[in-house]
Amino acid sequence: MSTASRIILLNKESGVTSFTALNKVKKTFGRKVGHAGTLDKFAQGLLIVLTGAMTKLNPLFSSMDKSYRAHILFGSETDTLDPEGRVIATGEIPSFEAVREAIQSFDGEMLQTPPIYSALHVGGKRASALARKGKPVELESRPIRIDSFEVVSYEDGILIADIRVSKGTYIRSIARDLGLAVSSRAHLVALVRTSIGPFALSEATEVDEHVDLTNDYLGRLEQMALATVSDDQLFPLANGRYPDHYDLMKEGSDYIAFYSGDGVLRAVGNKTKRRLIAQVYRGGAV
Repeated sequence: MSTASRIILLNKESGVTSFTALNKVKKTFGRKVGHAGTLDKFAQGLLIVLTGAMTKLNPLFSSMDKSYRAHILFGSETDTLDPEGRVIATGEIPSFEAVREAIQSFDGEMLQTPPIYSALHVGGKRASALARKGKPVELESRPIRIDSFEVVSYEDGILIADIRVSKGTYIRSIARDLGLAVSSRAHLVALVRTSIGPFALSEATEVDEHVDLTNDYLGRLEQMALATVSDDQLFPLANGRYPDHYDLMKEGSDYIAFYSGDGVLRAVGNKTKRRLIAQVYRGGAV
């Protein structure tokens, strides 16, 4: 079965791994499927799924900022920093004033130490695999950015907050560090990813309810220019040749999507390098 080239906004359920969430997509659209930014099993929310030629655009989607609604429980920290782990430390429940004041320091660029239970690799092995075997795991702090940290509510030691962050930021680590900042301990008890770049969870659908909006999604990307190619360019385009000329419909910085005159997406290219990176149609005839 050939794989259709789509960008799909999927709502991953809590309790399901990101890998498992792709199974239904594979059954519908073919096996060449990937996602742009994994979600922990306990978390739910927006998962951008790329199929067919669109998988070549994974780096573009993975690099986008992400927004979450986080539920942070104060008073205990688990080894996984989420509700699935075992409690390894406890502390007092802080006042709302203390939490609100501490949040002020979680702003802008900073260094963050990732959770030891993560997909990051240490010496060629996953940190989480080493941690489960009881082996010591040391992860280097990495630069991240927090764009916004807005309190929704604080009740019974549970903080609900909307947080927007850069790629590679762990909300579990934010929960841990916030607990330490108020001389307590904390971990995530629930997490919902509400947006990735210009894409919102409210737009996500089930796979069997999917409507192809790939053209609309590409048009939202600031980095993506849109262009129409003439009929005489379709054959060389289908054979991997970057078009000599085209009609620009939308400006963009790094990438360009090429459409035929009937509005069908044919390929995506790198503007700077003048080469195609994703061909929707391959071979001779188009």
